[in-house]
Amino acid sequence: MKATAVAHKNFTVSEIDDRLYGAFLEHLGRAIYTGIYEPDHPTADANAMRGDVIELVKELDVPVVRYPGGNFVSAYNWEDGIGPKQDRPTRLDLAWHTAESNEVGIHEFAEWCKSVGTEMMLAVNLGSRGLDAARNFVEYVNHPGGSYWSDLRKKNGQEEPWNVKLWCLGNEMDGPWQIGHKDAEEYGKLAAETAKAIRAFDKSLELVVCGSSHSNMPTYPQWEATVLEHTYDVVDYISLHMYFANHEKNAGNYLALNQKLDDYIVAVQGVINYVKAKKRSKKDIYISFDEWNVWYHSRQQDRKILEGQEGWPHAPALLEDVYNFEDVLQVGLILNTFIRRSDVVKIACIAQLVNVIAPIMTEKGGDAWRQTIYYPYYFASRFGRGTALDLSIDCPTYDSDAFSGVAYADVSAVHNQEEGTVTVFAVNRHPDEMVDFSVELQGFGDMRVIDHRVMTHGDLNAVNTSAQPDEVAPRKGEGASVSGDILSVSLPPYSYQMVRLGR
Repeated sequence: MKATAVAHKNFTVSEIDDRLYGAFLEHLGRAIYTGIYEPDHPTADANAMRGDVIELVKELDVPVVRYPGGNFVSAYNWEDGIGPKQDRPTRLDLAWHTAESNEVGIHEFAEWCKSVGTEMMLAVNLGSRGLDAARNFVEYVNHPGGSYWSDLRKKNGQEEPWNVKLWCLGNEMDGPWQIGHKDAEEYGKLAAETAKAIRAFDKSLELVVCGSSHSNMPTYPQWEATVLEHTYDVVDYISLHMYFANHEKNAGNYLALNQKLDDYIVAVQGVINYVKAKKRSKKDIYISFDEWNVWYHSRQQDRKILEGQEGWPHAPALLEDVYNFEDVLQVGLILNTFIRRSDVVKIACIAQLVNVIAPIMTEKGGDAWRQTIYYPYYFASRFGRGTALDLSIDCPTYDSDAFSGVAYADVSAVHNQEEGTVTVFAVNRHPDEMVDFSVELQGFGDMRVIDHRVMTHGDLNAVNTSAQPDEVAPRKGEGASVSGDILSVSLPPYSYQMVRLGR
């Protein structure tokens, strides 16, 4: 099977915002406790954070991490996580039916972010609380001093403000499962007033308003239209969430689901354009896709805790999907979609980062290792910075149950002019056939292959474990070459590849 593409230096989608490769950490399950924070772990640093996890996160070069939720934030009192740890209250978390010790709060999270080299993306509670708690939180975090909340921060040991620029106005407020759920009118008005108050403090802050929790919500896409009509002038992004599942165990259908993601982005972009036109506005709103991942492997095993049959445990194992090789392909497809839609998707956060539907897994007191999906996320984050190229692709297709014309070869490409590189990310969805793929490179000058990585496996269900952490891992590719201005590379059946070109 043959597939071709044309990549022209001047035919581009957009400059990619580095925050497209962000992540998410919520006070949920073992994401925080025994995930990033474990005082008794052999690798724990002076802040009681796991050093082995810090190193794995630093490898990923994560630009921004969303915190503290998620559903958790909709009943969270941020003040519970400040001051001496022995004085912090234990609260019942209604979202995940667990007990929250508040050993980790904004100070601890900020120190962890500093240790891994990332920025904070903070969410405020617009479920059980509202405008007043939100503005106080912003003041505590960002004001230099001389006010009640900023001076309390100093008293608690942080002299300088953290100057967090990116703030989320609640989480999934369209969802009936959310503590403090509101309809679009209620939420739109509250979000607008909260945004106005935050902007009265600092006009330069970037604000994210809640869009739909997923594209199957009965209120989608009217939710986006109503909320944006209230908030368009005072926010910068609208958030979207989507998770991917293969309950039917049909790889062809599963690996076509990024078309649903693409349709979701395009539809919400249309709503943004509609509201912009209606308001006669010159301002642009972008998408923050701040929850995305594969999530279905663990749902059955979590039922007892989430239904309250286990009482109120602290940091139990929840949402601990063990990812397989098939999920490598899916995550590669999702990231390709974000790159191709980087003109409107400026921020995206894999949900989550450690233990909870995550690329990194840990054992309490033991090892940390890379799940299978770590690798496509790593390659995109490390080498997908620059300008997304608008490729012209000719490739054979197939029909899934939900979508027609699904290309067997799914491809994105990024030009980094500063480094003089072009990086191609490719997934072959075909179960049996090799794709002989060629890319005509126009306007880049003489190029050669400087790196080539391939992920394949004979078993779609193969996983990484503490005992076998490298069962599914990339290997050095063979055979990719540039002749004249043509890149040629073979894509094995069910494979993920990264090819980097330079001078």
